[in-house]
Amino acid sequence: MKIVLQDLCARHATARRGVPDALAGLSLDVAEGEQVAVIGPSGAGKTTLLEVLACARPPSQGRLALDGSDPWALPRRALQALRGRLILVPQVPPLPPRQRVVTAVLAGRLPGWSLWTALRSLFYPVDIPAADAALDAFELSDKLFERVDRLSGGERQRVGLARALVAPARLWLVDEPLSALDPARAQRAISALAREASARGVTLVATLHQVDVALAHFPRILGLRDGRLMFDLPAREVTPELLARLYAAHEHELHGALPADEPPAPSPPVVMQCR
Repeated sequence: MKIVLQDLCARHATARRGVPDALAGLSLDVAEGEQVAVIGPSGAGKTTLLEVLACARPPSQGRLALDGSDPWALPRRALQALRGRLILVPQVPPLPPRQRVVTAVLAGRLPGWSLWTALRSLFYPVDIPAADAALDAFELSDKLFERVDRLSGGERQRVGLARALVAPARLWLVDEPLSALDPARAQRAISALAREASARGVTLVATLHQVDVALAHFPRILGLRDGRLMFDLPAREVTPELLARLYAAHEHELHGALPADEPPAPSPPVVMQCR
């Protein structure tokens, strides 16, 4: 799915009147099948960006186009169909605690199912092999029939990622998928996600706090700060100096991205964008 943003502004879900927009004048193009990581300090607007791309939050100004269509100009049924072609994986997936993992994963198929198929799958999962294969990609196949409330936080995050693999989606929007995973498992999970996205030709946009992971696994990096795009560059061109400016006054959020002997620079942000 192709993404185009033009001078887009959007408000945070809980913002009070008078509070600046969470996204301010954002413009970028993402080609179909591209894989992009969004990095930046807490409060940069990363989650709001994903919510806008998921058609869960309308822009307050500017334009969003998905495959050439403005979602908020579509009739209701067409908007629902467009939403069925993307999936948003939140940092804490909303999984019913008493549900079996196989059912939670197959919920990713709901946009393509009839009501009867969805109801039937609650009692007898309709495609157990697909759920098993998706879980196996994230080292969770042994949890196929486990109850969700018996999973750890990291296991629940990986169930959310597995749900994306069975969804009929052309755009995967993944919000901080590694926050509950140890470093080794985080590397394997993000590798699996990127590999599966590439195999399916879907567009992947992921927000990450782990800067080193983003640089290692994504060819394109967006640096977001205070709702503005600070840089849009190939990963190989993201320098320690750019990261220092992006995370100025947020040094604790840099995860091994800077050399130990190079402190963050206090200089003002520099806007850089590749076209």
